[in-house]
Amino acid sequence: MLVYPSAIDLSSAHLRHLTGHLTLRRREIGTRWRRVTPGRQALLVLAHLRCGDTYAQLAAAFGIGIATVYRYVREAIEVLAALAPRLAEAMRAASRLAFVILDGTLLPIDRIAADTPYYSGRHKRHGMNVQILTDPFGRLLWASPALPGSTHDLTAARTHGIVDALAEAGLKCWADKAYQGAGGSIRVPFRGRRLKRMQRRHNSTHAKIRCIGEQAMATLKGWRLLHKLRCSTNRITNIMKAVFVLHHASA
Repeated sequence: MLVYPSAIDLSSAHLRHLTGHLTLRRREIGTRWRRVTPGRQALLVLAHLRCGDTYAQLAAAFGIGIATVYRYVREAIEVLAALAPRLAEAMRAASRLAFVILDGTLLPIDRIAADTPYYSGRHKRHGMNVQILTDPFGRLLWASPALPGSTHDLTAARTHGIVDALAEAGLKCWADKAYQGAGGSIRVPFRGRRLKRMQRRHNSTHAKIRCIGEQAMATLKGWRLLHKLRCSTNRITNIMKAVFVLHHASA
């Protein structure tokens, strides 16, 4: 197998952040020796998450077995996922904000046509539904657990308790037409073809606000592993949480 050097478009803060937590993890479980240092393990995990490098590529690059790469990646993802904020914590952090932006995204997965629960009719592909909350400046506040792609955004928001949490916090929220009927403090655009001028203006202003959240989501998808996940659907929630934590590592 040919091995070539590659670059990861992340700052050293991401590497230091993950290295520190992996070092603490090894102390907690009493690890005496491993083939790679915590720093090398962190670099391996970042290459996997950010660049989408496969286990086989990483095994060749770091001179270890594929099974070892799998264990290292899974360990790091679990460590990072444990650091991700819960919805209640996100609500407390957002309590001082004028409003938040709610949007759903589909993480593509490798599934066959028979896997109906994971097929999104809206996106015409298989995937997992994830709900994202951002602040008025486009900074990510919270990412939900992943649900099958066939789940409607409003259903997902209610399942995760987002609608109730926003209402309890008295926090205004801007969302797209998929959340029509959510009620409470969630603001959605007007629907219909024959809208009055005032309604059209409202929709235009509403879209400008929502696009801030969409830009933040596009930044999150800069982690190329999320372009198409080829792992068990049971692991996608932790992967999303790990990416979320790393996204904030240099903030």
